[in-house]
Amino acid sequence: MASRRPTKPLVVGGVQVGGSAPITVQSMTKTDTRDVDATVAQIRGLEEAGCDIVRCAVPDMEAAQAIPRIKAQIKIPLVADIHFHYQLALECLRGGVDCLRLNPGNIRDEDQVKQVVTAARERGTPIRIGVNFGSLPPVGGIGQTRGFSRHLDMVNKLPKQGLAVEGDYSLVDHMVATGLWEIGILESLDFDLIKISMKAFDVPTTVEAYRRLSTLVPYPFHLGITEAGTERSGSIRTAVGLGTLLYEGIGDTIRVSLSADPREEVTAGFEILKALNLRQKGTTLVACPSCGRADVDVISLANTVDGLLKDINSEVKVAVMGCEVNGPGEAKDADVGIAAGAGRAVIFRKGQKTRVVSAEDMLPALMEEVRAVAAGVASESS
Repeated sequence: MASRRPTKPLVVGGVQVGGSAPITVQSMTKTDTRDVDATVAQIRGLEEAGCDIVRCAVPDMEAAQAIPRIKAQIKIPLVADIHFHYQLALECLRGGVDCLRLNPGNIRDEDQVKQVVTAARERGTPIRIGVNFGSLPPVGGIGQTRGFSRHLDMVNKLPKQGLAVEGDYSLVDHMVATGLWEIGILESLDFDLIKISMKAFDVPTTVEAYRRLSTLVPYPFHLGITEAGTERSGSIRTAVGLGTLLYEGIGDTIRVSLSADPREEVTAGFEILKALNLRQKGTTLVACPSCGRADVDVISLANTVDGLLKDINSEVKVAVMGCEVNGPGEAKDADVGIAAGAGRAVIFRKGQKTRVVSAEDMLPALMEEVRAVAAGVASESS
């Protein structure tokens, strides 16, 4: 794995992003932001899931004016997602939001951007420049507000990564140019509390856009694959894209954009980071996929254990294995492991066999060992 790309750190509501800070996991609420109670309830659920930073859509002034009431009732930093109307950003800043997301594709008036940046600089509030394929400025229209139709912007005619030939102006070129336009405005005002995202649904395009920009600016990156899809397909698409970038040392904070409960976004985000040994949070389950050698219903056992582990917050690696080929080795490599066979199972803790139990007792015995290890981890960290 490549060493982490050095970036200029910033602080979002007490949480550092970039520099040497751990890669953070974000999500976005799916409630109507104007409904303060529902939004706060969803954010509290995200807090319980381990979310580091949360973002709320701000489609109108009523939503902007709800931001301070939401912020007063939550613990994690709050980001306001702003499109089209710069006045909403100004109102959210007055309300004490921890960070803004501005879209250079639909707020293209330089004077309006400068008003927001000036107000953010006075408050020390970071800004994420959120470049997104679905809302890029028209081709030839970066920073221009008139003379272009959103429906004839020609963006969809640009070749994606891998389809451009030498001399083409590609989608990646347009994404990078869009980001650099707004970065230039912020830098001209001596503002450097900047995060950047370069999101598209197309994974190769997204990866190349981040790679390209990573050589041009020192700011931290917010990684994501936009509109990735459902919990299953979107998690896979995101893992491929983000996993590639993170393995190359690119990325400081991530969001998995799923058509699902936002808590699933947080779970998927941490699983991506855990797979690359970039961050550990909660349990890690190693589970045998099962095959014709298995003498027990490994699939059912693994899914049952996975559900029980959701209540364990300590960093514990648990292996559920179903045969004599890889079972003992993987089980011994975990903090707690079980190698299940016909009518009985061997329980391991920290590489040592602790007991042999009957099939009826293997699940309670396994969870007893997990809780004991988790309690030890918790006491060591306190």
